[in-house]
Amino acid sequence: MTYLCAACGHRSARWMGFCPSCGSPEPLTESEAPRRLSGPVPEAVPVSRLRDDPVERMETGIGELDRVLGGGIVPGAVILVGGEPGVGKSTLLLQLAGSMAEGGRRVLVATAEESAAQVGLRAARLGVDREEVLLLAEDDVDRTLAAAEAAKPDLVVVDSIQAMAAADVASAPGSVSQVRETAARLVRFAKDRGVAVIIVGHVTKEGGLAGPKLLEHLVDVVMYLEGDADRGFRALRSLKNRFGATHVVALFDMRSEGLVEVEDPSAAFLSDWQSTVPGTVVFPAVEGRRSVLVEIQALVAPTRITPPRRSVRGVEAARVHQLLAIIDRHARLATFDQEVFVNVVGGWRLVEPACDLPVLLALASSLLDVPLGSTAAWGEVGLAGEVRPVPFSVRRREEATRLGVERIVAPTDGRTLRVGDVLAMAGLVEG
Repeated sequence: MTYLCAACGHRSARWMGFCPSCGSPEPLTESEAPRRLSGPVPEAVPVSRLRDDPVERMETGIGELDRVLGGGIVPGAVILVGGEPGVGKSTLLLQLAGSMAEGGRRVLVATAEESAAQVGLRAARLGVDREEVLLLAEDDVDRTLAAAEAAKPDLVVVDSIQAMAAADVASAPGSVSQVRETAARLVRFAKDRGVAVIIVGHVTKEGGLAGPKLLEHLVDVVMYLEGDADRGFRALRSLKNRFGATHVVALFDMRSEGLVEVEDPSAAFLSDWQSTVPGTVVFPAVEGRRSVLVEIQALVAPTRITPPRRSVRGVEAARVHQLLAIIDRHARLATFDQEVFVNVVGGWRLVEPACDLPVLLALASSLLDVPLGSTAAWGEVGLAGEVRPVPFSVRRREEATRLGVERIVAPTDGRTLRVGDVLAMAGLVEG
């Protein structure tokens, strides 16, 4: 006999009045010890016998989504889709179901958060009316899998894993033990039946996927849908993909008829770019094999507030603080009495170090009140004031040239520059 925590699933050999693993104040409950697997010993197969057969994929009919998935959905794959509430996860997956149904595929959509009538209204708005799209309003994972067994679909969509529950697990839906057990049963069903399963996951207030980290390890593909509600752009990123490349991004535009693919993201992000205004510069970001031009804006304004405000969107705030210190030390541009605001237009999120230089140039341009003009920049800035080359310079330059950017400020040919050099190249200070 062992004792189990209903909140996180921690097992203990003795009873306790609280959980030592997650700190839950609820006492541990009695539970039978897990049984060891019995049966014949499995046979290990030499790697040399395995053939490199091509993976058969099911095309979704949505080009951007197929590109992120690596060419389509692999039968038997389990895909986790996360994102903020209201960002469009359910809309995207319902459009996916309708698109696959038009291609002759059968899709079962199991909703545990909404009623069938609510999903039906959304389907009517999106124009999804195919007989191959089946809808099930159920929050019991075993009953959902039984319905999937009877319907024999090519794809099962579960919305969401935090609302699903297993009746034999003594905890509330959304708890660690429930999420872990329901996800394990869905994965087992997908692998045994060869049916692809897409799981919708909630996110925490910190922005990560809710539930145990085991959830991300169980699935084959992890995708994250993010975007700026003000402009309607949505970026779908692949964070893990056992069947293709990771860190590939697809861009959609949220409209009344649903999510619409954006075929030229660079042109969409720069549609309202005003290069004659101080504090704005273009950065060719590289996501997977695609280069996307995004606009980085900065506003530096005097203030009497101590300490001055710092507001950052789209890049890491710690990197902006670091760049402010570098500007002060190596360019003699003090910002200790200035408010600083940095924004990546369109809700795009930048994580690569190559965005250091355009952020620095935008800050210096706003502080000196000197426009940069039609300028694109990239490079990593070190604490010693050096600007180092970054990968994919050719790809970034080609994209900037395609969109008609007139000037490029970046270290080339493996040559490291100084902060003063790049400020002179950008026309902000005298060389």
